[in-house]
Amino acid sequence: MYRETEILTRANQSTAHESEDSGDLVINVGPQHPATHGVLHLVITLNGETIKNVEPHLGYIHRSIEKMCESLTYRQFIYVTSRMDYLSAHINNQACALCVEKGLQVEVPQRAQVIRVLMAELTRIASHELWWGAMAMDLGAFTPFFHAFRERETINDIMEETCGARLTMNYMVPGGVMMDIHPHFQQRVKDFIQLYRKKIHEYDELVTGNIIFQNRMKGVGILSAEDAISYGCSGPVARGSGASCDTRKYYPYDAYNKVQFDEVLETGGDSFARYLVRVREMQQSINIIEQLIDNIPEGDFQAKTKAVLKLPKGEFYQRAETARGELGVYIISEGGTTPYRIKFRSPGFSNLSVLGHIARGCKIGDLIAMMGTLDLVIPDIDR
Repeated sequence: MYRETEILTRANQSTAHESEDSGDLVINVGPQHPATHGVLHLVITLNGETIKNVEPHLGYIHRSIEKMCESLTYRQFIYVTSRMDYLSAHINNQACALCVEKGLQVEVPQRAQVIRVLMAELTRIASHELWWGAMAMDLGAFTPFFHAFRERETINDIMEETCGARLTMNYMVPGGVMMDIHPHFQQRVKDFIQLYRKKIHEYDELVTGNIIFQNRMKGVGILSAEDAISYGCSGPVARGSGASCDTRKYYPYDAYNKVQFDEVLETGGDSFARYLVRVREMQQSINIIEQLIDNIPEGDFQAKTKAVLKLPKGEFYQRAETARGELGVYIISEGGTTPYRIKFRSPGFSNLSVLGHIARGCKIGDLIAMMGTLDLVIPDIDR
């Protein structure tokens, strides 16, 4: 820790010395900061209150997850990924299971496919709920945080009843899901839908239509569609700039080809557009759940697979749409019981890379709004 502090101090002193003539000021945000939502360190160059450059420093929560996965079996490594984007744990596990199934050429039962999609969309809503409450709190509004957790807790209770956990559920397995849904699952999901329908108007009254909130968000952190594509952005960050990229639409997996939903696009490209995408995506997730909840097929919830899985020699890739964008799972197999190489393409890394671009020329007071609309989960970036 002392060595790390010494290096950062020297670097900042050097940068400050170089900036003396220009009148620039270099400040540090993080790595421990309430608005970074994790151990993220930003080195910010200011001229007055205007941002000239933002340089993210990563690695504070790096755990070598990819290397750890290479020493685990094809059943075990899936659950390490719950600790990356922990707010999309179900979807992380789903992507890994799909990649293993692709290598084994396993056909997942229809019942398991529908259950997976239901769990994934509940996860997406829970993630966006937390983001919505934290986004408002970052800008000084504390009340929405409690409203967001009111609905999110209902989802967590549903997850706990079926999966036994509330955050890192470890429910997806190669071939389907670990166990069948709880007998109360369908009714509790329907009750949640009714609750959400009754409460969603409060989101607009408290935040979306708030003139102070709009003034803090509109015209701030503008990202064009071309730049979003160039930086490799995905998820709501890209769709807020009008870039169509929903993996569920372009590369449907599990039961997504059996449901109708709209890809939410906004063309404003600013922080408010990215905000609107996530709020409206929750509504689309509700629509997907409504189409499936009364149409869960009968049958097995898991395909029969061998106790010890061996992928054939080769390379396999699978993508999935998490709450933050496209997660890619790349496996190289040598035919053994463990992967030879695993690489994750996490959405947060590419989305963070655009922060310096959209912040340049903006005021330091707007930085928190821009960071909030990127919806960063730092373990997803560091891995």
